[in-house]
Amino acid sequence: MENPKLQNLLENWLPEATIDDMQTKMASGELTSKQLVLLYLSRIAEFDKSGPSINSILEINPDALHIAEALDAERKEKGPRGPLHGIPVLLKDNIDTHDKMHTSAGSLALEHSIAPDDSYVATQLREAGAILLGKTNMTEWANFMAEDMPTGYSSRGGQVLNPYGPKKFIVGGSSAGSGAAIAANFAAVAVGTETSGSILNPSGQNSLVGIKPTVGLISRRGIIPISHTQDTAGPMARSVKDAVYLLAALSGRDERDPITMTNRHTQDFQSALDKNGLRGAKLGVPRDPVFYEGLSEEKRKIFEDSVEKLKQLGAEILDVEISAAKVDWGYDVLTYEFKPDLNAYLSQLHPSVKVRNLTQLIAFNKHHLERMLKYGQAVLLESEATSGTLTEKEYIQALEHDQYMSKEQGIDYALNKYDVSALVFPHDHGSAIAAIAGYPSITVPAGYTLEGEPFGITFTGTAYSETTLIPLAYGFEQATKVRKPPLIGLNS
Repeated sequence: MENPKLQNLLENWLPEATIDDMQTKMASGELTSKQLVLLYLSRIAEFDKSGPSINSILEINPDALHIAEALDAERKEKGPRGPLHGIPVLLKDNIDTHDKMHTSAGSLALEHSIAPDDSYVATQLREAGAILLGKTNMTEWANFMAEDMPTGYSSRGGQVLNPYGPKKFIVGGSSAGSGAAIAANFAAVAVGTETSGSILNPSGQNSLVGIKPTVGLISRRGIIPISHTQDTAGPMARSVKDAVYLLAALSGRDERDPITMTNRHTQDFQSALDKNGLRGAKLGVPRDPVFYEGLSEEKRKIFEDSVEKLKQLGAEILDVEISAAKVDWGYDVLTYEFKPDLNAYLSQLHPSVKVRNLTQLIAFNKHHLERMLKYGQAVLLESEATSGTLTEKEYIQALEHDQYMSKEQGIDYALNKYDVSALVFPHDHGSAIAAIAGYPSITVPAGYTLEGEPFGITFTGTAYSETTLIPLAYGFEQATKVRKPPLIGLNS
């Protein structure tokens, strides 16, 4: 950068700056929001498309600098709206923004699609004073297209890489770009989405805090769907506090998304940031073998050391079993729900978008075989074979089975039987059962392998227990301070 002041901030301050750090500098006049945007754009230019080429950003909002200037002026005139005032935020490429950016779910079929309206998420962020800096790459169609597609790959954006080990470690999916971008510090925070593990997994793989909220806490209106039963947006950040700031801004009721009317929207998430939140907590550690499959001895040790740390911080730990742990969940509910949910979304797009339903998407992919079907589209074809009416007996049976087994015989079973307030899982290995139940989870960095691969632990609770989980995650984070930035951009 030509400006020596900004160059100094870029090298010595920005890489691990928190939202509070940013607000302090903007409040004192030492930094403006416009300058903050320039700092992030400089990092993106240097490290995302050149050098290590993390490839996490699909596009930048052309209006970002002007929005920042307007928010700087508003700050001088009226003061800040709140903690996100003037803060750059990235959004996953399946979240609608009615501006000059596109929303494509990573597919070239929608590469020119500009959403007809802001999503609820985008509206909430704008009202909070955040700057929508850009869109992040993702696993195409949120990893609901092909059976062997790598996490972080899309026909529109190519392959996202993990900044902790671009050639060694998976980046995690499907919010891969959001995870890699925040780990590499291309924005303050990002919004990801999850149907089953797609916030928790890339957060764990990129040494981030990821909050997968209760389905209903944040409206899904304007998000390209997979499943109305399981989909939700959620924060991805470098710290629990930053993730909580974002969660508070996104939460709310929306009459156009009926499940949000169950939202206890008066929850004060920020007051749950208690450094002593583990003291006196009673937590369950599921010991069913299924939650440890595929874990190396090294990763198992990181987890067990983390459990010991929870005890040292005042938590009572019980080994528990989940009645439904051995259930083979499958994805029948997603297969049946994807077709009507996607068709409804595509039908509302601008007439210039020629792909209006799943049938036409499959045809588009076949017509552009080399560009679109590197990994095939077996999952799309499976969903297309359903009626799209949700009347099949198989769907209704699968839905009832999943709801009962994941809740009454799953998470709630363990919480109630052992009288614990939350469950603790290694990395994202409990994400499937929580996703099917629609229950919240928070993952926090727990350590690194000798090779440097990040590893996390996850706290999971019952519906709308975010204010129970936040002090657990915050207490662990503040006591351990495990997270370290990737070497990218740190003079290495």
